[in-house]
Parts: sequence; structure tokens; C-alpha cells
Amino acid sequence: MGRLEGKVAIITGAGRGIGRAIARLYAAEGARVAVTSLTPANVEQVVAEITEAGGEALGIVCDVFDEAQIKSAVAQTVERFGTIDIVVNNAVVPADVRSTVLELGVDKLNRSFQTGPIAALHMMQACYPYLENRDGRIINVTSATGVLSVAGFTPYGMSREATRALTRVAAREWGDKRITVNALCPFALTDAFRETTGDGVFVPPNAVGRIGSPEEDVAPVALFMASKDSQYMTGYSFMADGGLIIDAAR
Repeated sequence: MGRLEGKVAIITGAGRGIGRAIARLYAAEGARVAVTSLTPANVEQVVAEITEAGGEALGIVCDVFDEAQIKSAVAQTVERFGTIDIVVNNAVVPADVRSTVLELGVDKLNRSFQTGPIAALHMMQACYPYLENRDGRIINVTSATGVLSVAGFTPYGMSREATRALTRVAAREWGDKRITVNALCPFALTDAFRETTGDGVFVPPNAVGRIGSPEEDVAPVALFMASKDSQYMTGYSFMADGGLIIDAAR
């Protein structure tokens, strides 16, 4: 029996990278997975991969910028699988992550927040009735960018830190409802990472001396966070970063 046997997970941004790796691992561990992403071809590919491996998945095209689409994705998941046990807010728009403080405009900042903490908030609110008093798990995928204060990534750092703040407050408010809320801060080589750092942006070295793998280094941490093993941990930032940020989970 898998570690998530009988559980239902909904994952945003699951069409590639970290979201795809988490979706595939959750399915392999017995969860039924709602794979949501903005790109239909990516959704279809991940669902096919899960199905071919013997898992069960539902593909949903969802733009997290639109609250109505988030609510629809939740409704479709519940209609298909009956409930939701695990929420992974992973979606991000790489095109909106870069700007200096002086150059940052409100429109870009709004987009970054809309697809980050605001989308996570809407998903959390929509899923709350199914998670309440059922050992629900919420995992908000954020970043160490804000903690590191990486120059040139102002909107991304701001939105990721806002998501971490949302995570901590929700953990405090929902702890007695048997819902844990934690943040996952990965440092991994993905297409989005290449798109945003491919022009020579300085990336600080981590302790283990390599950039992580979504499949081998990040998804297993997300599995622990979704499993019964993490039931007594909430409000934390899990830094799956090879020691990029040491002692930053406080």
C-alpha cells in the first residue's frame, strides 16, 4: 500500500517541472490526482504518464489568475473523486518574476501576486470544506528568492514571501480543524528556472554543490508533507534546497 492510498490531491501548475514530479509521485503512492495547468497539452501528457503507470488522474485546464476557474477545478475534482485531501499550490508565471525595485510597475506586481498568494488563497478557500476535520494537507510551493533577497527578482520575491505569510497565518487559524498548512521552498532545475536564470543571473551556491532534481530531491519532500508522517508539523517552510538557505525555515 502506498503512503497516500485513498487520498485525493489537486495540484496547480502540474503540467511540468516540480508540479509534474509531485503529481506523478503522489499517484505512484496511491493518490488520485487532479492535474491542473494552463497548457492543455501538458495536462494531457501528465495524465497519460500517470495512467500508463497504473495510477488514476483527472486533467483540468485551469488559469489560476481566474478565481472562477479555480472553483471549477475544485468542483470537477470533487465530482470525479468525491472529496479533496491534499492541495498543492504550485502554479507560477515565469514571465512575471523579474524586475528591479526601481523599475517595478504595479501591473507586473499585481500579476505576480494574482498567480501567487491570491491564487493560493482562492484555492485554499475553495478546498477548505473538504479538508476540514479530515486531516487535510495544504502545501504552498514558494521560493527562497525572497529570503535570499535576490536582486532583480522583486515581484517574485515579494509574492513568494506573501505566500509564506499566508501559509503561517492559515496554519495558525486552521490547526484545530485538523488541517496542516506548510510551504515548500525548492531549489531545482526546471524549465521555469532556466527561463528566468538563463541569461547569467547569479545563483548562490548551496551546501551540497548542485541544483536539485524535481523528481529525486523535491517531490519526495512534498510526499512527506502530504503523508501522515507530517501530521504534527504546520506553519513551516520546508527548504528542499540542498542547504541553500540554512536555518531559514524558522
